[in-house]
Amino acid sequence: MKLPFLPVCLFMSLCLFKASGETEAPLRLGLIGLDTSHVIAFTRILNDASRPDHVSGGQVVAAFKGGSPDVESSHTRVDGFTRQLQEDFGVAIVESIPALCQQVDAVLLESVDGRPHLEQARPVIEAGKPLFIDKPMAGSLRDVIEIFRLAKEAGVPCFSSSSLRYYPSLIDLKASDYGELKGAISYGPCALEPHHPDLFWYGVHPTEALFAVMGVGCVSVSRVHSEATDVVTGLWGDGKTGIVYGLRTGHTPYQVTVFGSKAVVNQQGGGNYVPLVREIMTFFKTGKAPISARETTELFAFMEAADVSKQQGGRAVSVPDLIRQQGGDWLLD
Repeated sequence: MKLPFLPVCLFMSLCLFKASGETEAPLRLGLIGLDTSHVIAFTRILNDASRPDHVSGGQVVAAFKGGSPDVESSHTRVDGFTRQLQEDFGVAIVESIPALCQQVDAVLLESVDGRPHLEQARPVIEAGKPLFIDKPMAGSLRDVIEIFRLAKEAGVPCFSSSSLRYYPSLIDLKASDYGELKGAISYGPCALEPHHPDLFWYGVHPTEALFAVMGVGCVSVSRVHSEATDVVTGLWGDGKTGIVYGLRTGHTPYQVTVFGSKAVVNQQGGGNYVPLVREIMTFFKTGKAPISARETTELFAFMEAADVSKQQGGRAVSVPDLIRQQGGDWLLD
């Protein structure tokens, strides 16, 4: 029997609509740690569909407040960001991380203080929720390695990154025709925070950008330190050198310079959070981390080795040895 024209068209439209994926409900996302401006920026990008830079596929629906009383940039801001999430976006505030995990499909661990990240990540991993951890991934290399170990044993997807890795200007730099890579310098702000290894606080950003260009394979790190500047030099196993130049001299942009066999190329321009949020959503949907645990561990070992070198008067410190000493042998295989 021939169906009427209108119902057939309606049926076909519904099938195409479903096939396009538009009927899929957005992932329910949870935040841990409301003491950083990132929670507002990320939530606005995800929840406000009217924005031209909106990233679809997930909505922040719940959050755990957190906060660190001994870190000024945490305890002075956490209440304000909490109110803004509630009033501007209707985000529910829960009393515990296990309660958060019951209400969401995936979690962004945003606490500005890296020290509690391991303990905050444990219940998320136990609940089997995909986990993105904002900078710094932890307050020590040992904790970074332990988070990755727990996630691997539980089969839970987990990754961490600075937004600088995904700046279009850095992507363009990596794609430029500089020939064979010989080395790179990455510079930017390097404010210090007394509860963290020196580079973990803001130096993590230029370090992330350096590793985005150089990749894994750093074998040793040495450091020159002054009140205004840190110069941290890494030697890669194939002879390349990578330098993080951290500055505490006022406003300083982030920039990478690449030294190649054909040309020296400078990063042109900056970026924003949108490409990172897009990567996070792809990660939540696929369960595939865009950065290996090995690379993230090595860049944190680079930063912790810089502290050891500082303590030892600038002596070169072995990165693989440091990773092994902190229980990360399995990451070097």
